[in-house]
Amino acid sequence: MNIVCLDLEGVLVPEIWIAFAKETGISQLTRTTRDEPDYDKLMNWRIGILKEHGLGLKQIQETIAKIDPMPGAREFLDELRRITQVIIISDTFTQFAGPLMEKLGWPTIFCNSLEVASDGEITGYRMRVKDSKLTTVKALQSIGYETIAAGDSHNDLAMIQASKAGFLFRTTEQIKGEYPELQAFETYDELLGAVKKAIGFAG
Repeated sequence: MNIVCLDLEGVLVPEIWIAFAKETGISQLTRTTRDEPDYDKLMNWRIGILKEHGLGLKQIQETIAKIDPMPGAREFLDELRRITQVIIISDTFTQFAGPLMEKLGWPTIFCNSLEVASDGEITGYRMRVKDSKLTTVKALQSIGYETIAAGDSHNDLAMIQASKAGFLFRTTEQIKGEYPELQAFETYDELLGAVKKAIGFAG
């Protein structure tokens, strides 16, 4: 049995932190996992910037409410879910994901959670498990699934490389250059075709 594992931000929806950086004018928050492979370092840095500017969960959620899926993402996901099982595996947080999942038709998502004080200050975060994307893919494989994975950032590479088939989607030239063995696509039609081929779908 096959199961497709997709990253969320940069693949189906715009990057939340980049949108928030534009909303607030804090350019440092444009840094994402495309730029910083160490997620713990990146998140602690972000939390420090939020504290410095007196910003919390409420302000980020207000920005997220304005974010729409990328053009064609909902249709791509609908078609994918019609032919196989799909899980979104993201390093985002439950407190961020809800409005975006609604706009995508409520697909299954595995993500992390924020630690939030009573006044809305983000004080920390909790990962589901260490190396959550790779760990999840290996767990799915351990119960009989063959995984097909796609993502755009450094933190997607392990799950892509561990899968039966793995693809880069709308990634950076740097990542494409560092991993020339991975197929890289720019359109949903290309990615859908590659996934169909990987699962042997002839329809």
